[in-house]
Amino acid sequence: MSLNNPVLSHHISSQFNEELQGVTTKFMTMGGLVEQQVANAIRALLDTDTNMAIDVQFQDNVVNRYEREIDEGLTLILARRHPAAIDLRMVIAMSKANTDLERIGDEAAKIARIAQNLCEEGGSPRGYMETRHIGNQVRVMIHDALDAFARVDAEQALKVLLADADIDREYQSATRTLMTYMIEDPRHISRVLNVMWVLRSLERIGDHARNISEQVIYIAKGLDVRHTSLDEIEEHVQRR
Repeated sequence: MSLNNPVLSHHISSQFNEELQGVTTKFMTMGGLVEQQVANAIRALLDTDTNMAIDVQFQDNVVNRYEREIDEGLTLILARRHPAAIDLRMVIAMSKANTDLERIGDEAAKIARIAQNLCEEGGSPRGYMETRHIGNQVRVMIHDALDAFARVDAEQALKVLLADADIDREYQSATRTLMTYMIEDPRHISRVLNVMWVLRSLERIGDHARNISEQVIYIAKGLDVRHTSLDEIEEHVQRR
């Protein structure tokens, strides 16, 4: 992810720039860690790797520490520098996106706990193909959302929003398939339910990546596009 952020290149105050750059770097580091957490949680599930599942859960403590440090850094910037306009939007947006990153970490840890349980039970239940597919898409969404944030790229942020709509449709389809399978073969209900919880966590991770992308559009365009239709958002983003 390139850190070519226009918000960090226009102020007169070098102190403000350094403070915001420091917090932004920490935010992107946290983002990279969370992205890896998700990838490792999925790999632990699919490869029945108990050690990796345990490691993902341990890494959640590191993510939580980053969240606190970023919050503290942003609070100090608000108190000392009283930012306005796009600078203020950047601080507000990063604060909200910071929460979404932490929640992605929570969902990754949840997937890892389920992976650990399924590893101990042995055997691969139905739904792993859907898990692999949706998991790969969600991981790309996180990467693209963070890259859009680093470059304040509203057009790339819009692509993440469109991808989230696809994830929602695929999640609903996979859920219907697994429900049918459980009805036809009740012996595997417990294990398939665990896979459905994994899919639910992946769908929520997609939602958090979408939230981060909405904050990118807020920084770039000054518009709060939460609870706004994709068509309207696309119109705002493409408007010069």
